[in-house]
Amino acid sequence: MNMQINRRSLIAGAGALTVSVVLPGGKARAAVFGADKRPPLIPENLSSYISIRADGGAVCYWGKMDMGQGTDLGCAQMVAEELDLPIERVDILAGDTGTSVNQGGASGSTGIQLGGVALASAAAEARWQLVQMASKHLGVPADQLTVANGVVMSKTDGAKKVTYGELIGERFFDTQLEWNKQIGNALFVKGTGVRKSVADYKVIGTSPLRRDVPPKVTGTGDFVVDIKVPGMIHARVIRPPVAGASPVSVDEASVKNIPGVQIVREQAFLAVTAPREYDAVKAARQLKVTWSDVKPPFPGHTKIYDHIRAAPVIAKGGDKVVGDVDEAFKNAAKVVEASYEWPFQSHASMGPACAVIELKPGGEAVLYSGSQKPHFTAEGAAAMLGLPKDKVRGIWVPGPGCYGRNDAGDAAADAALIAKITGKSVRLIYSRADSTGWDPKGPASTHKARAAIDKDGNVTAWDFSSKGFSRLDVNSNESQPHDNLAGHMTGVALKPTHIFNTPEESYGFSAKRKTWETVPPLLDRASPLRGAHLRDPLGPQIHFASESFMDEVAFATNTDPVAFRMKHLKEPRDLAVVKAAAEKAGWQPRTAARKQASGDIARGQGIAYAQRNGTRVAVVADVEVNLKTGKVWGRKITVAHDCGVIINPKQLTMTIEGNICQSLSRCLHEEVKFNEKAVTSVDWETYPILDMSEAPESIEIVLINMPNIVPSGAGEGTMRPFAAAVGNAIYDATGVRLRQAPFTPERLKAGFA
Repeated sequence: MNMQINRRSLIAGAGALTVSVVLPGGKARAAVFGADKRPPLIPENLSSYISIRADGGAVCYWGKMDMGQGTDLGCAQMVAEELDLPIERVDILAGDTGTSVNQGGASGSTGIQLGGVALASAAAEARWQLVQMASKHLGVPADQLTVANGVVMSKTDGAKKVTYGELIGERFFDTQLEWNKQIGNALFVKGTGVRKSVADYKVIGTSPLRRDVPPKVTGTGDFVVDIKVPGMIHARVIRPPVAGASPVSVDEASVKNIPGVQIVREQAFLAVTAPREYDAVKAARQLKVTWSDVKPPFPGHTKIYDHIRAAPVIAKGGDKVVGDVDEAFKNAAKVVEASYEWPFQSHASMGPACAVIELKPGGEAVLYSGSQKPHFTAEGAAAMLGLPKDKVRGIWVPGPGCYGRNDAGDAAADAALIAKITGKSVRLIYSRADSTGWDPKGPASTHKARAAIDKDGNVTAWDFSSKGFSRLDVNSNESQPHDNLAGHMTGVALKPTHIFNTPEESYGFSAKRKTWETVPPLLDRASPLRGAHLRDPLGPQIHFASESFMDEVAFATNTDPVAFRMKHLKEPRDLAVVKAAAEKAGWQPRTAARKQASGDIARGQGIAYAQRNGTRVAVVADVEVNLKTGKVWGRKITVAHDCGVIINPKQLTMTIEGNICQSLSRCLHEEVKFNEKAVTSVDWETYPILDMSEAPESIEIVLINMPNIVPSGAGEGTMRPFAAAVGNAIYDATGVRLRQAPFTPERLKAGFA
């Protein structure tokens, strides 16, 4: 777990002495404030990011957090590197609006790429300031000083030295930075201090052990469900049996036998509270409600793709068109085309969301949440409480985990609304059905691809289009009532964002077009099928289609899939990952499905590649398909991964392994099912995920380190091309081309038939 350091313990015992130091040559002010006078928590203040303890170690205030991948350790390494401190002397305080500025939370794999880089820049300035202070203190020119382990010393006289702790321990920098005026992921600051050159790295590139694992293994660390506050009541929210319905009447007498029960109702929002948690659970089950008679809003999951294709378009976009695509198709000797389909998918977090709202005197509150974005989530809770956003402190506490927008933001908003109505502190936890059934979903989509081929087998045009539900029907940052179920239930005006995406790659064709369209949501308000971010938003579905089609066109031109990619990729880093993955996996060239079988088991190998925000990944999947049952096993997975400079090789490897297991689950099992009234995938039976027996037997990872390229995200890159690699391997094994995910036994057997 992150070190449990709060401001009180940080400043305990420190005096109120203010030391002013006038430093030459720097744009920033460099006075040092006493411990009781931390400068305001604003982006331009160095003190908002770095402080020095009495022992000379550093505390880093990070406006993001780690969702189980060890990103916080990577950030600590970056800070340690710039401060010339050993990693064990750098602590991270993460995800607390009371100690850090808003750096966007865990979002888009930007923990290292943006959040860590910003902290490293601040740390470089802190080191510069400390050296200037030491120069004044020691009477030695700054360029004649060196730093090791938090000690600044003369290069020529080892007796002249001073520690960071002696210079500023238990006090705060009063240094102002240049700030790019962007709150959230893009926030960046810099000062006079310059970051180290790659040749001087000592901490970056090493693999120290994570700090959160021991307390998780021993059960000594708190999770959000463990948070208790004085005087709190327990709450449960009651959802309608038909999506879109609202309560017409509530029979209060139906729960009068349960002590202390209070019914909480605000327009379509309905909840129950009780002093004891199980009493709230019983009341939620027992309460008799008459719901409004509404028309069932959904077509059912078996009709969803026909619905998408027929639905009106409400927004469209795409990349710049290259060449004359339509003319190329008119003159083509051959046209290859295919359609692909991807379902709604749920976060299906290992536990349902929990949120605690603690009401404080003076119109203030504290939110405890497992959300990825505590700064934004606290703003959403403030809006529901009717308080200014600076009156609600958001504190991230580890929860069941999420990769995108799951149910944590809804839980926070629900708890805040209940606290406002009851005037009491509230602890709210969902049921499994609430969580899996009502969380925002990764959107369903359809995809069409066409390739024009001339008489010599060359691709002369490439046309790819996607049509689906928006990935931001509700925003992933949870900061506004219109992005949370509580707001929807209480009638706020809606503000959806209509957006999709296109494949991210570097294939070069003489004519190329990539476009997207979005369709209206099935239910615009309080829907259990709200589109939102799920790990690598839109990446798996788009690249499942585009990279599956890449194989189809390769075979249509009598070309090996690896050779076809190598022929058309234009960026050297992309070529490198495809080559590295193929070589590591022992790729055997082929121009058709090999259909290698022994008894009931067919074996195949497939490849796919993608870019993601600067990261390049190629995946080779070796699969086994049971020809009798239709069951697929991803027996061996090979990944070549280039995310720029590698901060922590071991953590990067484990992050990729996590990507692989979740990706395999999504392409083999995960599909939200629903009827005309409601989502029916509400538990592990109705929404199964990968189990341990289905995990790969072998995972081989080639890490391509690019020391002179800034780090890019690793939390989602492998997920992007993964489904296509598995689908291509299934085709190689069986000759069956699956164009609809997930690759269930039923779909395989239908393909065999």
